[in-house]
Amino acid sequence: MTFKLGTFSTAGCRPFPGLVSGDRVNPLPFGSMLELLEEWSTNMQKLQDIALGSWQHAAAIDQLRVHAPIPEPRTLYCSGANYRKHVVDLIVAHQDQPETHGMTLEQKRAWGMKLMDERAASGTPFIFIKPQSSVTGPFDPIIVPHDAKKPDWELELAVVIGRRARRVSRNQALEYVAGYTVVNDVTLREKVFRRKTDSPELGMDFAMSKGAPSFLPMGPYLVPAAFAGDPQKLRLTLKLNGRVMQNEETSDMIFTVASLIEYLSASVELRPGDVICTGSPAGNGMHYGRFIQDGDVLEGSITGPGTDLGTQRNPCVLESF
Repeated sequence: MTFKLGTFSTAGCRPFPGLVSGDRVNPLPFGSMLELLEEWSTNMQKLQDIALGSWQHAAAIDQLRVHAPIPEPRTLYCSGANYRKHVVDLIVAHQDQPETHGMTLEQKRAWGMKLMDERAASGTPFIFIKPQSSVTGPFDPIIVPHDAKKPDWELELAVVIGRRARRVSRNQALEYVAGYTVVNDVTLREKVFRRKTDSPELGMDFAMSKGAPSFLPMGPYLVPAAFAGDPQKLRLTLKLNGRVMQNEETSDMIFTVASLIEYLSASVELRPGDVICTGSPAGNGMHYGRFIQDGDVLEGSITGPGTDLGTQRNPCVLESF
């Protein structure tokens, strides 16, 4: 029996982890998703037993508030610029790169694809950390800062770690994955690069551009790896007010889920409850020249052969004081 996991609450009650089957949620005997993930291998068997057991205490999901499946993850690792077409779009969109001066759009794209092929063959992932306070629920509002100029969407596949991982090979890396979920790495494009008048040699500033409250909608569910299939055969789709903006498969990743785990675990110890955001495909607002506005609704979903990680739906509202 397949199932999904999530974190839920009813009015005035503390959030609880639940097992989801169809439109029903069965409360779990764990204090939180982090507690469940601490002994993932053992607890996965318990979850299977619960799924096949009594559902007399189950609740209808539409009677519950759906939180981020892991409301307070341990460390949020993010892989930047990890989809070929997305990076090439950014190369084309940023007109101030000296390497591309004088190039036509077609020449820029060809130059960018050559760079991506070289990076996949001999380069390494680019990793940064996003603050835990940026996490919000899959149906909660995205709060757009009042002074934001270019707030952008970045739908991503997120990997949830279920075992301590240190120096693991990519051949074994997926054994350390508890499951997968949907995230949207909201970004202020105007703050990604430091201003020319303010130490531009220091490069990108992801804490300032990606760290605001509500800038990482997560969920609605954590789908166990056993039910998710091949993570490189999933499709990400993001809609802005019903219009499809991103629609790409994870096969376009420069560095696969397994290679990201290998790379990260060579330098840090990954722990249960850590989340790895694996990068965003082409179709961001930077590509269209259209950014998040007050009143917009973003819908993000990830599906694959025989699996559905669910759909998050976040209204966008301007920050108020």
